[in-house]
Amino acid sequence: MVDRVGGFRRKSGSKLTKSHRQQGKISITRFLQTFKEGEQVTLSVEPAVQGGMYFPRFYQKSGIVTGMRGVCYMVAIKDMNKAKTVIVHPVHLRKVK
Repeated sequence: MVDRVGGFRRKSGSKLTKSHRQQGKISITRFLQTFKEGEQVTLSVEPAVQGGMYFPRFYQKSGIVTGMRGVCYMVAIKDMNKAKTVIVHPVHLRKVK
């Protein structure tokens, strides 16, 4: 098998970059937001914070918070027909209205 060149951020520049107007300091309220178990959230990446980022395949997917792991949340999502759990920092999550 061929060894993969580069990390998971390779070829994902359009997903993992901000427009020029959005660049700058991140919102502290988004960084410190809290979620309850069973709450519905959308995976929305914050490119300024690399820690706790999920794999780009799950970009803009929605799921349900199932628990916590440290300061991050465990989110259950469906990838095609498989149920998967993604561990995500709260800065990369948004509440579904």
